[in-house]
Amino acid sequence: MVSLLVVMSAVRSVFRRFQKLAIVICSILLFAGCTYAPYYANRAAGGGTDAAEGEQHDVPYTVNDSFVMTQDVLRGEGILFTVEHNDKLITLWKDGDVGPGVLGSLVGKHPQYRYEIEVVEINPRSSRIIVNVRVEDIPDEDLSKYSATTRLNLFAKFDQLAAQSPPSGGTPKEGGVNYALLPNEDLKGLAKRATGNEDNWRQIAQDNGLQSPTDGANLPSIWIRNTLLSEPNKGSAGNN
Repeated sequence: MVSLLVVMSAVRSVFRRFQKLAIVICSILLFAGCTYAPYYANRAAGGGTDAAEGEQHDVPYTVNDSFVMTQDVLRGEGILFTVEHNDKLITLWKDGDVGPGVLGSLVGKHPQYRYEIEVVEINPRSSRIIVNVRVEDIPDEDLSKYSATTRLNLFAKFDQLAAQSPPSGGTPKEGGVNYALLPNEDLKGLAKRATGNEDNWRQIAQDNGLQSPTDGANLPSIWIRNTLLSEPNKGSAGNN
């Protein structure tokens, strides 16, 4: 009889310990459920992925040249990517700066990001590089930290590469004349020199994918269509 009472007492003691442990576990699960219920609901609805505001950069090169140089910049930065159709690039997912934490790991959170890059034509001699950063499980307030400009300085490095090794197809060699800017000359000065009319700089800028009279300072040459060239200069040497 005494032995039975001892056994029953031990069983009750063990039960109380498991009861307390069960309460603690249930409390943790309840807290996690309250915290991540919106997360799961968002996932079930196809959410969990946010796209930051895209960035773009206009360059005076053909789509093909811009597409190739963008790949060269990514390779130089050690960024792995896949080439898609229609002049698109998608980088591989990379882990975010901050991990998911203990509770985040329990519910399968995985902060990560990648870049989706597309090159589109503005005109036959210029193109636009469009970059979107796509993130998963990264707070909206942190999206700007992952932009291609902030993280990779992508557009500046593209311009540096183009200045060092201008693509051969970036400026057309037919149907007009390629001019090199003189020292301290801008597009207005070139327009005056080559066409006899300073106001033609706007058409020259548009044809070369430029925005202002000073945008062409770092270009190896500026293309001018035949219809703008003044008669004395038309058909003269290709570079003046």
